[in-house]
Amino acid sequence: MVSNHNYLLMIILFVLFIVMRVYILLYNAGTSNEGIHTLQIGERNKILMFMAQDDAERYALMLEAQDFPTPTVESIDEEEVKAFCKSADYDFEVVEPGKLAIPPESNLEATDWNEEGEYADTGTKSESVKSTESDKPEMSNEELDRIRSQLEGLL
Repeated sequence: MVSNHNYLLMIILFVLFIVMRVYILLYNAGTSNEGIHTLQIGERNKILMFMAQDDAERYALMLEAQDFPTPTVESIDEEEVKAFCKSADYDFEVVEPGKLAIPPESNLEATDWNEEGEYADTGTKSESVKSTESDKPEMSNEELDRIRSQLEGLL
């Protein structure tokens, strides 16, 4: 026979497994000017969903170190992000714990969002970052050393 305490603990664990929480990067979180960090790959936008809060915070710090606007790490239901991506025709990527996601080197010249809350005519609220695997030039040793020292500084 299972005690009430153990039964409650089992229910809590079950609910935690059903409602998977992920961490995303938001700009101006909780305001009317809220935007979500996306990567633009070709003509597609992709949202990164981090399974570990530490990884999301590390990525946010790397963005800030590269003079991107500073995002806030927010916990959200994974299914909610997937539903948003489906409705906005965005892609998503789940970043597994411990996987080092590295931000792109440059921001889009013209985005549909800015820190002052003004939007382009598109009506969307996303921070888009230009990054494609095929368009990226190979990094120089100096650039790799710079990124390595930034990462070591985060650890």
